[in-house]
Amino acid sequence: MTAETTPHSTPSAPHTFQVDLRGLVDLLSHHLYSSPKVYLRELLQNSVDAITARRAVDPDAPARVRLYAEDGRLRVEDSGIGLTESDVHSLLATIGRSSKRDGDLESARAEFLGQFGIGLLACFVVAAEIRVVSRSARAQDAPPVEWAARDDGSYTVRTLPDSARGEPGTTVYLTARPGSGEWLAEDRVLALARDFGSLLPYDVRVGDEAVTGLPAPWDRSYPSPAARRVALAGHCHELFGFTPLDSIELDLPAAGVRGVAYVLPSAVSPAQRAGHRVHLKGMLLTDRADELLPDWAFFVRCVLDTDSLRPTASRESLYADEALAGVRDALGGRIRDWLTGLAAGDPERLARFLSVHHLGVKSLARHDGDMLRTMLPWLPFETTDGRLSLEEFAQRHPVVHFTRTVEEYRQVAPIASAQGIGVVNGGYTYDSELVEALPSVRPGTVVAELDADTVTAHLDMVDPAQELALAGFLSVARATLDPLGCDVSLRSFQPLTVPALHLDDRAARHEQARAEAEEQADDLWAGILGSLRGSAPRARLVLNHLSPLIRRISSLDDPELTGTAVESLYGQALLMAQRPLRPADSALLNRAFIGLLEWATHSETDPKGGGR
Repeated sequence: MTAETTPHSTPSAPHTFQVDLRGLVDLLSHHLYSSPKVYLRELLQNSVDAITARRAVDPDAPARVRLYAEDGRLRVEDSGIGLTESDVHSLLATIGRSSKRDGDLESARAEFLGQFGIGLLACFVVAAEIRVVSRSARAQDAPPVEWAARDDGSYTVRTLPDSARGEPGTTVYLTARPGSGEWLAEDRVLALARDFGSLLPYDVRVGDEAVTGLPAPWDRSYPSPAARRVALAGHCHELFGFTPLDSIELDLPAAGVRGVAYVLPSAVSPAQRAGHRVHLKGMLLTDRADELLPDWAFFVRCVLDTDSLRPTASRESLYADEALAGVRDALGGRIRDWLTGLAAGDPERLARFLSVHHLGVKSLARHDGDMLRTMLPWLPFETTDGRLSLEEFAQRHPVVHFTRTVEEYRQVAPIASAQGIGVVNGGYTYDSELVEALPSVRPGTVVAELDADTVTAHLDMVDPAQELALAGFLSVARATLDPLGCDVSLRSFQPLTVPALHLDDRAARHEQARAEAEEQADDLWAGILGSLRGSAPRARLVLNHLSPLIRRISSLDDPELTGTAVESLYGQALLMAQRPLRPADSALLNRAFIGLLEWATHSETDPKGGGR
C-alpha cells in the first residue's frame, strides 16, 4: 500500500534523545581534544567569561582569577558573575547550553570565549571528580550552590548554608584521576597558565606567580625603534626559539588583528607547514595555525591576538570561513607592504632578507605584477653572466634566453656564454614563470626559450671539404653511438677546451624514456608504447672541430680505438652536463675507461704495438 492510500493514523508522540552522559563525557574529554593540557584552558576560559559577564552589569567589579595546586588537587577561584541553583541546572547539567544565551548578557556576547558546560567536562581528561561552588552576583540573596560530578557521569546539586556565603564568584575544585596527578602539579599548572593566558585582560595568578603580562610586547612603548627591535627579537626567541631576521608589525584594526610576524633567520621549504600562534580575545587558541597566511609567506612565524576569527568546536584550531580568508588576505597585504617598503627605503635589509628568502618573494611575484616590478632590481637568478637580477640581465642582453630545467642549462651554459648568448637558468622553483612574465612588467623585453636546436644554430659550421675529409671518422662515431640513441655532428665553437657537447631537449628525453620502457615491457605494452613512438630529434653529441683532441682522435687509423675514444667523449660530455646516467651510459663509461687503459698499457709493453 502506498503512502497516498494509507489510512490516516494518529501521529505518535515525539521522543527525546536518550544521552549516555558517561559516553558523552568520554567523547568530549578523550576524543575532542588533542591533549590533556586543554583542561586548564577551559578552566581559564570559564573564569574569564564569568568575569566578563559580571563586568557587563557592573563595570567596577573585581577581575581576578587565582589557581592553587597541591597534592593532586587544583582549586580555581574567580570573581565572576557566579551561578544560582537554577543556573547550575541549566548550564552545567544541560550539555551544550551556554551562559551567553542569557538575555541579560546579550550585549556582552561578543566578549565570551566558550561554552561553560562543555568546557567544564574537558576537565575529566585529568580529573576523577569536579566540584563547583558558586554564588551569584546578580541574585545577591540566593544561597551559594554546589555542583559535584564524577567521571562516571553522575552529579549532585545542593544549596549551601548561609555560613558558606562569601563574595560572588565561582570556585572549581579538581581531584586528579589515577595517573594524571602530574597535570595538577603546581609547576605544570603555572607553565600551562602562562602559555594559554599570558594575554588575558584580567589579573590571573598561580599561587603568587603572575600569569598575565599585558600590554603585549607589540603594544608596549619603547625608547627607540632599535630598542623595540631588540625587545621583539627577545620575545621571538622566548616564544619560537630563534632570533628573527626582522619583525613585521601586524596592526590591522579593520581585520580585528594585533600582533607581529617574525622573519625566519634561515631558509625553509615552501612545503613546511608553519606553526603560528593565535590568541582569541587574549586566550591562546592554537600554536599550529597553518592557514593563517598565504602559502607564499612561509618565511615568517606569527603571533597575534584576534577577536574576529571563529574557533572550531574543540577551540584548538581556526574555522575555515570567510572571516579567516579576509584576515589571511589582510596579513598577506601587510607583509607585501613591508617588502615594498624595504625596496623603497632600506635596500641593505632587503638584500639580507632576499639572500635567505628569495623563494618566498618569487612565489608572490609570479602572481603579483606590481611585486614583480618592484623586486626586479633585487631578485637573484642564476645566469651565464653570474648571479644577477632580471633587470640587470635584461639591460645587458637584447634577448633574454632561458632554459626550463637545470639539466638543459648545464648543457648549454658554457657554450652559450662563449658564443655571447645570455641564458637564465629557469630550472629552479618559480624562475621560468618569472622570466616569461618579464615582458608584462618591462615592455620591450624579448624572452625566448633556449633549446638544443637554438644552441646548435649558433655554432659555426665546418667547411664542407674539411667535414668530407673526416667522413670515415664521423661514420665510426655515429655507428658507435647509434645504439645509445645519440646522433653525431661536427661544429666549430669556443672554448677549445670543450671537445664535445651533449645536447638534447625534453622531447628527445621523452622519446628516449619511451624507447627504454618499450624494450623492457612485455609484448602487449611494447605494442602500446611502440604506437606512441614520436618523431622528436634524438640527442646529439656535437664534436668541436677546433679542439686539438678531436683532431688527434679523428686521425687515428684503428677503428676500434676510435670507437673507444668516441665513447669516452660521449661519457665525458654527459658528466659535464651533470646528467643522470642510465645503466647503458654507466656501462659505456666503464667499457671506454678499461679500453683506453688496455690500449695505453699494450702500446707501452708490446714491441709490435708501436709507440703512442
